[in-house]
Amino acid sequence: MAAEQAGQTGWCKVIGDWGPQDEPIPQAVMVAITLAVHAAGGRVAVHSQNPDGSHAAVKAKVDSIEHGVRLDRALLDEMRVNNTVLVPTLRVFEDALVALREAPQTPRRDWGIAGAAGHAALVRDARDAGVGILAGTDSHEITIVDEVRALATAGLSNLEAIGAASWAARDFLGLSGLVPGSVADATIYEVDPSVDLDALAHPRWVVRSGRIRRHGAG
Repeated sequence: MAAEQAGQTGWCKVIGDWGPQDEPIPQAVMVAITLAVHAAGGRVAVHSQNPDGSHAAVKAKVDSIEHGVRLDRALLDEMRVNNTVLVPTLRVFEDALVALREAPQTPRRDWGIAGAAGHAALVRDARDAGVGILAGTDSHEITIVDEVRALATAGLSNLEAIGAASWAARDFLGLSGLVPGSVADATIYEVDPSVDLDALAHPRWVVRSGRIRRHGAG
């Protein structure tokens, strides 16, 4: 089933774990899934919020870990070597932290707060270890610009945060960049967004496959 899905879309997403008491997918099963998907020419993305789930995913050499809350820092070098990227979805955890702190105290609330509160530090450690960091939203209410801002607030440089949503992501996905002969995909600004991240929300032009798809305000 996983290989069939990957053959259709190029990706297979696996829920490696969920809540604090849930059993993660065993490492042997994760390895089997990853081997089957890779054999079909696809990639594996694993949702993980617990140490055991992310451990199984890293050991299986999956392609990306979504969230990665409570990821064991000892695995970061292995992720770098295997080109397993981290998509931390930081902004969604920032919002969750606000809501959780206002909620009645329960073990699950405390678990959620502990993970969300330490997530930015994990992202910095992963970046310092050479792990690829990519921007993802995980919510229709959060824009990619929101996530870029969250990455910069966490400690990535503005260029690193922007790259996580653009050239670094395209490189990881095997898409061409701004090089001669490549497909002309570009977002153009009147203000340098690496200086002012707010400019990201106000593009002057959006070019897709060589055609202007959107004009900003003149």
